[in-house]
Amino acid sequence: MTEGVAREHPLVWRGATPLARDTLLREGAAIAAQLPANQYLMNLCEQRDAFVLAFAAAVMAGRTQLMPSARGEAALAELRAEYPDSSTITDQDVQRLRTGASPNGEIPSLPPADDDRLVMIGFTSGSTGKSQPHAKRWRALANSARLNSAAIRGALGLGADAPISVIGTVPAHHMYGIELTVLLPLFANMSVHAERPLFPADVAAVLAHPARPRLLVSTPLHLRALAESGLDFPDIDLIVSATAPLDPALAKLVESRLRAPLLEMFGSTETCVFATRRTAQQDVWRLYDGISLETGADSTQVSAVWYERPQKLMDVLERRGTDGFVALGRNSDLVEVAGKRASLADITRRILAVAGVEDAVAFQPDGAAAGVANRVAAVVVSRGVGAREIAAQLSASLDAVFLPRPLLLVDQIPRDAVGKVARAKLLELARGQAAVE
Repeated sequence: MTEGVAREHPLVWRGATPLARDTLLREGAAIAAQLPANQYLMNLCEQRDAFVLAFAAAVMAGRTQLMPSARGEAALAELRAEYPDSSTITDQDVQRLRTGASPNGEIPSLPPADDDRLVMIGFTSGSTGKSQPHAKRWRALANSARLNSAAIRGALGLGADAPISVIGTVPAHHMYGIELTVLLPLFANMSVHAERPLFPADVAAVLAHPARPRLLVSTPLHLRALAESGLDFPDIDLIVSATAPLDPALAKLVESRLRAPLLEMFGSTETCVFATRRTAQQDVWRLYDGISLETGADSTQVSAVWYERPQKLMDVLERRGTDGFVALGRNSDLVEVAGKRASLADITRRILAVAGVEDAVAFQPDGAAAGVANRVAAVVVSRGVGAREIAAQLSASLDAVFLPRPLLLVDQIPRDAVGKVARAKLLELARGQAAVE
């Protein structure tokens, strides 16, 4: 995968300064030589450039990286107990260890020679239950970089090795962040900005730094904030979105306000990205080459020769032609009330469309999933609009049996860094609020 990577292009942008690929790879080699001998390395770097260097060093040293989705002390202690032969690396460790790099040393070969090498173990977000581990061997990560690179460069009309500058609002340690802001710079001749800007003004400032063409890697939550900010953003050549369904109306708004095409990606921790669509113009997702689907009534099996085994996703997909599908929702997202079916994601989208609503999540409260009380609830962050008014507006487009009861007004929804919300946190939030029926 890396034979075509041009060494004259930068690997990282720090501010407006490009940092040479060769220099950083030598620093990665210096870090690799000083890593503890443990089999597993827990990459806890928060700064993107440090994370990329730690990732490269672990690959060079033959360590298997652990990528926890939750980084609280309790979660990390549990992970250490499950993987006792592990050590950690942080931003401070990277800064200390990289200083031993020789400026004229041999540039190390980065990709593993063994396709079967266990490079990392990613963990699901736990948004629908307990976080689950998923092993990633080199062949899977190499194909992820190859396919994502082809999709992005194809959308831009660029050749296979054309340089691209990546700016990400997503954390590097999330699987989406690894695929787009770590693997692409290391193995597909792209460069990445060291910052992770979150607020619209910060995104605008960072976008002005790296050379074009520029790729903005973000999420629906962040993109909505950018589109509604009223700011004028520097030129973007392509926007990529993932981690949550993107409403077509929002996609059109983003393309209009940010003056760039938007490519939505479909994937999971289990599979990596395996399909894309231009959401402002297309309903149908297009599969990557080499991916096959076997759809069922309540799940989908995804297969590729580079997977260890077919992966079962709790997504309900419906095939369209030989290489397309439409997503009907997740198994856990589909609800049945009074003999009628609806999608929690669609209900959430309708709530978000109400003027004055800033954020919302529809969910089934305790007991609902077990059939004890089939109903829908929602938590909503609003600006100057009350719960009854929201419900009244929803009733014009939503069947009465799916109107959220209760509809809870909250100050903030506890989302993670990519905008996901654990069901346990929703239930906890709902229990702490006064219901408005």
